[in-house]
Amino acid sequence: MNKTLLRITLIVPLIWIGVARGADAPTTRPAGSSMGPADVAAPKTGTNGPRFLQMHEKFVKRAQEGNIDLLFLGDSITEGWGKAPEIWKKEYEPLHVANFGIGGDRTQHVLWRITNGELDGIHPKVVVLMIGTNNSNSDSPKSIASAIEKIVSITREKTGAKVLLLAVFPRDRKSDQNNQMETIHAVNERIAKLDDGKNVRYLDISQKFMGPDGKLDQSLFSDGLHPNVQGYQIWADAMRPLLTEMMQ
Repeated sequence: MNKTLLRITLIVPLIWIGVARGADAPTTRPAGSSMGPADVAAPKTGTNGPRFLQMHEKFVKRAQEGNIDLLFLGDSITEGWGKAPEIWKKEYEPLHVANFGIGGDRTQHVLWRITNGELDGIHPKVVVLMIGTNNSNSDSPKSIASAIEKIVSITREKTGAKVLLLAVFPRDRKSDQNNQMETIHAVNERIAKLDDGKNVRYLDISQKFMGPDGKLDQSLFSDGLHPNVQGYQIWADAMRPLLTEMMQ
């Protein structure tokens, strides 16, 4: 084998490996850039896909068991109530609650979940919904808000529940980019208009998480995104009056 042929033989496999790795490397691309439109249902794929499907199956089973008067629906911030078990037990367990939050979920994932069994056959009094922070790095405010409106509509249609729609919480992480807080502010301005004063109520408690300097109070968060126990207590306290009213 001559030297030229040897070089080609060695280089081609390396090029192929690089292409293959590039196809499986979402961390080199904007978060969720391969997910398609924000308002089109899609299951989670990749390394987080198996856990997503496992959690989904768990929620479908929980829905089949019934006895859910209060449902929390969302992403890791909602799933994170597991970090504040005493608050959850005191505030929500007496209300026959279920938590359908999955870390990393975008609007696409919640749309897929609620159209694939998680809301079938249940009729909670209230669904507490917050979703969209994981879209804020790659989707437009208009598309995120449109997706949230679609989630609210499907939830109402399937369950008849009132929806307590939370403004997307503020965030401040070193890894944040693409003006994510500007996107979140714009999304919140849009979804606030979904409040009809009766069946869909919008609640923005963002200011509860801000410090005197107008910036996120990091002492209430574990990482600039997920509330710590103190943060979850603030959430519970701020939401209690409206939730109590809606649960009646």
